[in-house]
Amino acid sequence: MKYKDYYRILGVDRDASADEIKRAYRKLARKYHPDVSSEPDAEERFKEVNEAYEVLKDPEKRQAYDNIGRGWQGGEEFTPPPGWEGGFHFHEAAGEAHHFSDFFESLFGHEEFGGFSRRFRDVHARLGISLEEAYHGTSREIALDVPVADERGRLHYQRKTLRVSIPAGVTDGQQIRLAGQGGVGPDGKAGDLYLIVELLPHRLFRVEGRDVWLDLPVAPWELALGAKVKVPTLGGTVELKIPPGTRNGGSLRLRGKGLPGHPPGNQYVRLQVEVPPARTEEQRRAYEQLREAMKDFDPRRGLGG
Repeated sequence: MKYKDYYRILGVDRDASADEIKRAYRKLARKYHPDVSSEPDAEERFKEVNEAYEVLKDPEKRQAYDNIGRGWQGGEEFTPPPGWEGGFHFHEAAGEAHHFSDFFESLFGHEEFGGFSRRFRDVHARLGISLEEAYHGTSREIALDVPVADERGRLHYQRKTLRVSIPAGVTDGQQIRLAGQGGVGPDGKAGDLYLIVELLPHRLFRVEGRDVWLDLPVAPWELALGAKVKVPTLGGTVELKIPPGTRNGGSLRLRGKGLPGHPPGNQYVRLQVEVPPARTEEQRRAYEQLREAMKDFDPRRGLGG
């Protein structure tokens, strides 16, 4: 059995923070997702990335992995230390069935550790959804393998397909519990399925809790003189009033335009000046006239010298 270097798979240092690991995972998951990737080995790489993230995102699993992995290099033959007992259970991947490698299961997925406990009956899956789906709510069909034990406690996996309703206003990391949809023990009793929501990166917006942030390009005169501009929100385009004299990098709030909730989140619009280029002689003269009219303005005041 080959040792897997999960840090190398995600492309992060061994002392990477939880946020760095999460960012690396999301970047690679987008790159290798089989539904969108053109990479020839996308499916295998996607499984590797999910497996690495499953370990490194969990502080207990990461600590255990670090403790037994000191001095090992990726690809070397590996055997867990004698008497090793992790006592962990692993999460299923979001909306799909991904069996982890023998290496992973040798550390975290042995069936005999603790028998078919309540922890093993409960199945966790990561569910990636778009920000628009989180705003409006949606339904999603998911397929995953759940553990099922026979009357002797022997384990196998059974494919289960479910249609899940995602309520409007779900946030990143929120859990959706589906009672009785998890693994089944030898007594016939089923655990629960927990879907852990992961909001996929958006091309315009970023999310903090229920609040939504947008960087909005503006012209210099719109900040200096004030303006009314069109702004995209998750609920559609709205008009935003920019007061005269607003500073570059300042933020304006659109109350209640974030993710739904009680109360709903807000949308914050950060204003970023775009300086128009002087491509024509007329435009250059306009800049020269502005320079003359604003000759008392020193953008570097306070720097000294």
